[in-house]
Amino acid sequence: MKLKILSITLLILMFLPVSVLATVASSSTIYNGIDVSNWQGYINYSEVKANGINIVYIKSSQGNNIVDAYFKINYENAKANGLQVGFYHFLTARSEEEAIKQADFFVSTISNTVPDCKLAMDFEQFGNLNIEQINNISEAFLQRVIELTGKEVIIYSDASNAKNVFGKNLALKYPLWIAEYGVEVPRSTNWEVWDGFQYTSSGKVNGIEGLVDRDKFTENILLSNNAEIPETPEAEKPESEVPEKENPQSPSKDTTYVVKKGNTLSQIARKYGTTVKELVSLNNISNPNLIFPNQKIIVPINSNMQDDNLYDCNHIIYTVKKGDTLSKLAIKFKTTIKEIAKLNDIQNVNLIFTGEKLRIEI
Repeated sequence: MKLKILSITLLILMFLPVSVLATVASSSTIYNGIDVSNWQGYINYSEVKANGINIVYIKSSQGNNIVDAYFKINYENAKANGLQVGFYHFLTARSEEEAIKQADFFVSTISNTVPDCKLAMDFEQFGNLNIEQINNISEAFLQRVIELTGKEVIIYSDASNAKNVFGKNLALKYPLWIAEYGVEVPRSTNWEVWDGFQYTSSGKVNGIEGLVDRDKFTENILLSNNAEIPETPEAEKPESEVPEKENPQSPSKDTTYVVKKGNTLSQIARKYGTTVKELVSLNNISNPNLIFPNQKIIVPINSNMQDDNLYDCNHIIYTVKKGDTLSKLAIKFKTTIKEIAKLNDIQNVNLIFTGEKLRIEI
């Protein structure tokens, strides 16, 4: 009898509409896309476009005051080569008040730009927040972005969170950019359709060295109003009262580390002067012995490293101080003179200048 019931159930599932079992595209018009951050380094957008890419989503900011080191150059070069551009903010807020502040910072960062695509919230590291808090924080952030820009927004989420964390109230109000790898069609979520579908983190595109996220976007990802983002009250304050875009005075206490092949949590904990327990708690990791290449992990920055530097994925932008040498910096950050010189295209390793900004892997 159980076998008969199972057979009937399978037959019913076979003939159900795909939309019941999956989240489907919101339109039949599909654009090829990528999403990028400082992790990709310098990108040749002429080659990217020639490789059939139409849309590029660019990480602009993270947390309360971190501007992606390649945000500006990615935007300018993508636009110059005729690509349609969107921006996303990596949200780390732990309250609605902080969400509003991060929305202000996001909009301030992208002010005076002309995006073509909906402004995206990337909220994927929840710490100890419960589902109600996550949804309230998301709503506060998204509404503030809309209020400041007058533009449509979108939620970036993996399929699991789109089903189990972000609620139906959000799904009814905001479109979805879904991430699920190794599938032709994303699984069923609280959304019926997607405007964006990130289908791999291991894509290859001409003009980009290494791997890149690949996406499909429907025509609904495009903004109905693609006017310039106006300057916000935050952006109009005197320079001393707002975070400097490449040298914030109050650095975030956390940064994001992208796991490399062979990494363990204990290695990452030692590197950043923290503990496995703290990493597990910050990232809600169920099995501390199981992490994956390209996984993004929030790590606390040791206070003695906080100086006045801008932190991003696996790197800082260090501002050279009087008396600094590449040798001293190599020792301080446990790297080599050769690596710093290579990252910054330094021809004379004996010549650096006070106030110069250097990209350093940590």
